[in-house]
Amino acid sequence: MAPAPAVDYWVDSKRPLASLIFLLPLLTAYEWGVRWFDATHIAAVRNGADTWMQTWLLQVGVNRPWVLPALIVAILCGWHLVRRYPSRVSFETLIGMFSESLLGAILLLVLGQVLSLSFRHAGWMPAETITMEVPTRLASAVGFLGAGIYEEVLFRLLLLPATFLGLRTILIPRRTAAVVAVLSTSLIFSLAHYVTPTGGETLLSLAAFSQATQQVTATPEAWFGFGFRMLAGVVFAVLFLLRGFGITVGCHALYDLLVGVLMMPEA
Repeated sequence: MAPAPAVDYWVDSKRPLASLIFLLPLLTAYEWGVRWFDATHIAAVRNGADTWMQTWLLQVGVNRPWVLPALIVAILCGWHLVRRYPSRVSFETLIGMFSESLLGAILLLVLGQVLSLSFRHAGWMPAETITMEVPTRLASAVGFLGAGIYEEVLFRLLLLPATFLGLRTILIPRRTAAVVAVLSTSLIFSLAHYVTPTGGETLLSLAAFSQATQQVTATPEAWFGFGFRMLAGVVFAVLFLLRGFGITVGCHALYDLLVGVLMMPEA
């Protein structure tokens, strides 16, 4: 009897089925948390990227909040079926993905500290004042899970490949297109944090981006935040290209949880 083929972690962990199984607990916790907080009116925790995409669905006549998470599941399932990947995901693979995600989050935390020290050394204000709308650690945790999922869906799973393919259609060399796609989507990702998510059309508005750019340029307190988000966008984009969607979501969510919940001072 022939031995079973060895599981290649570095290949399996990048595949969409592994990403789906890895992020399902995060997606479930976020969607349940959003609905619980909405029902209790304790806090507004819905992530901005989630809000934008939900608004776009409303604009085309889809007014069911469960459709967006269902679309994420459908995209990953469809990707798996079209590519005819093996339908296997080991527990060891999921543990490895979590470990990679945690390592990436810690490395991003270190990069943030290095960037902060650089801004301080240059004499620039290294941090911006942010008014938190969520009053509890639990509400914060739910919001950060949403950021890890939906910001990665919007900016890495959808926008990054679309930008790359658009550049390739105008005959930009593959490597150049990849670099431009990573940098441009990271810039958009960073600027999006300075655009008020009042409607789905806002994110794609040139006027809104121009206003966000003027705000960042004229506010020294925002320079560190903008620079770090740009750096984080590049890290997430490279991680997405090299290690897949699931680990990128995990890294983003764990970083936000580390900084925004575990390291948040007691009230």
